[in-house]
Amino acid sequence: MTPALLHPCWSAPIGVGAAVTLRHPGVSVAPYTGLNLAYHTGDDAACVNENRAALLNRLGLEDVQWLEQVHGTHVLEASVDSAANAPQADGAVTSAAGLACAVMVADCLPVLLATRSGNRVGALHVGWRGLLAGVLESGLNQMESTARNLVAWLGPCISGEAYEVGPEVRDAYLDAPGSEASESAFLPSPGRSHHWLMDLRAIAAHKLTTLGVTFEVSPRCAYREHKRFYSYRRDGVTGRFAALVWITPRSE
Repeated sequence: MTPALLHPCWSAPIGVGAAVTLRHPGVSVAPYTGLNLAYHTGDDAACVNENRAALLNRLGLEDVQWLEQVHGTHVLEASVDSAANAPQADGAVTSAAGLACAVMVADCLPVLLATRSGNRVGALHVGWRGLLAGVLESGLNQMESTARNLVAWLGPCISGEAYEVGPEVRDAYLDAPGSEASESAFLPSPGRSHHWLMDLRAIAAHKLTTLGVTFEVSPRCAYREHKRFYSYRRDGVTGRFAALVWITPRSE
């Protein structure tokens, strides 16, 4: 089994690798069918282990910093020691070559980061709670670089056309500082009154623009592209795909 990958189109420097896993092929069976990479979904751990091993082999990596994601703002410094576990965090950064930072998603927005010099990388799990609370800002701070020396990539997630939220989510954003930018990211839902379609990527993009970070955006929708991606909103019980970034080890 050779996992299929999507490679980000972004201005990351030479020496930085990045990839997003696609749903097929993989050994997990329904309802996780494909390359599920998450244990917490209820999938058979043996299948997840085999999927993860196939991915590492495909990428030529020995270590990945997996996380127990909790929709918070903590971004940890990844190391070989921390990679032996899955600490609670919603992002990881590292300067260690050959150690991939990874986030798992099934609608939430994966954000990959790199310095222009290629000496530091990071991956962030950005859902509506984390975005509102400041996980993006936390991750940028952990990169220990000025905004103009960073590049970012906003990966596949649920699109604004498919992401319906209740009025409490919109109200929370409109009550936050800088709410004028968030207002345009919410459109009335055609399906239910007093509900809204939320463009998660648009809010993240505005934040990055305001902060002065150069970025590229994937147009892919996890919800609509059911053959490529897992989507919790679409399927309920389902797997998770991953976005990874790493510094390529230099040969001696």
